[in-house]
Amino acid sequence: MRKNILLVNPPIYDFSAYDFWLKPFGLLRVGGYLRKNAELRLFDFLDRQHPFLSEKALRSDHWGRGKFLAEPVEKPEEFSTVPREYRRYGIPAQVFRDFLLTQNPFDAILIQTNMTYWYAGVQEVLTSIRELMPSAKTVLGGIYATLCTEHAQTLGADLVVEGCSLEGLWDLLDLEPDQSQVPYWEGYEKLSAGVLKLADGCPFRCTYCSVPRIAPVYKPFDPDIPWNAFQFLKSLGTQNVVFYDDALLFQAEQVLEPFLRRVIEAGFNGSFHTPNALNARFVSTEIARLALRAGFHFFYLGFESNAISWQRKTGGKVYSEELEGAVGNLLRAGARPSQITAYLIVGHPETDTQEIESSMRMVHSLGIRIMLSEYSPIPGTPDGEKCRKWCDLDRPLLHNKTFFTISRLGSNRLQKLKDLCSKLNSDILL
Repeated sequence: MRKNILLVNPPIYDFSAYDFWLKPFGLLRVGGYLRKNAELRLFDFLDRQHPFLSEKALRSDHWGRGKFLAEPVEKPEEFSTVPREYRRYGIPAQVFRDFLLTQNPFDAILIQTNMTYWYAGVQEVLTSIRELMPSAKTVLGGIYATLCTEHAQTLGADLVVEGCSLEGLWDLLDLEPDQSQVPYWEGYEKLSAGVLKLADGCPFRCTYCSVPRIAPVYKPFDPDIPWNAFQFLKSLGTQNVVFYDDALLFQAEQVLEPFLRRVIEAGFNGSFHTPNALNARFVSTEIARLALRAGFHFFYLGFESNAISWQRKTGGKVYSEELEGAVGNLLRAGARPSQITAYLIVGHPETDTQEIESSMRMVHSLGIRIMLSEYSPIPGTPDGEKCRKWCDLDRPLLHNKTFFTISRLGSNRLQKLKDLCSKLNSDILL
C-alpha cells in the first residue's frame, strides 16, 4: 500500500516578509523523489494563489511578486525595543486545520524550515498536527533544521534532518527515492513562478554566508536534470522561472551557458529571475548576452561593500572593479540601468570598516540600483560567531535581521540609510 505523505511550508512570523519568488524548493524536490512510491499532497501557507485567497485581492506585479496575507500578532518579549509591528504572514491556521480534518490520515508529514528565526511557524504547524493527526510521523528539514539542529529537536518532531543527507528520511519512510525525478510542482493548483537549480553548494567561503554549512560541496547536476525540470515547469504554464543557485555563474561555460543556449534554441517566452546574488566577477560579455536573449529581466549582484579591507576580510568574493566590469558588460549587452541592482549588507558586525554610505554612493555612481540587505547573525559562520558579544546565538529568535540590525545601528541610523538608498535609487532612470 502506497504511503500517504503531506508536504508543508509553514507561515512566517516576522517584522516583514514579501513574496520575492519564495518557494519551498528543497521540500518539493524531496516530494519529487517520492512521487512514484507515495500519494502526495502539498499545503503551502505562503502560496498566494491558494484558492482560499481568491477573494483577498492579493495583487502581484508583472513578474509574480507581491505581498503575503498578513495579520498583526503579539510581539515576543525579546523584541520589545523594536519599534515595528510584528506579523504572521500566510494562510490562516484554521484553513490548515480544516484541511487536515478532510484528509485521510497521513503516514508522514514533511515540514520545510527556512530562516532560523521563523521557527514559530513550524511550532504552529506541529501543534495542529499533534491535535488533529497525532499518528502521523513528522519530519523537519531545511535551513533552521540544519543550522539550529539541537533547538529544532526541542519542537518534538519525530525526525530532524540536518544538511543534505536524507538517508534518515528514507529509513523513516521505508521508501526508495528516485532522484532523477523533477520537483513536485504539480502540488500547486496554480503556479506563476517555479524554481530551478543547476548545481548545489558554492565554492566560495564568504564569512557571512551559511551555504558552506548547508551544502558544503559545490556540485553541478547532470544537465538533463534541470532541463527536464524546466520543461516540466513550462508544461504547467509557468511564466517565471527562478534560479535558486548560490553560485549560478561559477564554471558558467560548463553549466549555465549550455543551459541558456538550449533555452534560446527552444524559444522560451517567459522570464528568468535571480533573487540570489550573482557573483559580479563572472558576469562576462557572453553571459550578459546569453542571459538577456534567454529572458533575464533583472540582475541582482552581490557586492556588500566598497571597502577593500572589508572585502578581503570577508572572503574576497568580489571587488569594486569587478562590479564595475559586470555592470559595463550588462549595459553593453542591452540591459537598462534600472534592471541592475547591487546588494549591500547593512548591520554587519564589521560595520565600522564597511563604509556603507560610501559603498552606496559608489554603486549609485555606476547608474544602477541599490538594495540594502539587513544582516542576520548565523551561528557557525565566522561573522555570526563574532555576534555572540551582542546576542545569544543559541536563541534563534535573536537571529532576526530586523532586531539585530536595529540593535547594532539603532532605528534612527538605519532609517537614515534607507532614506539615502531611496533617494539614490530615485535618480536611476526607469
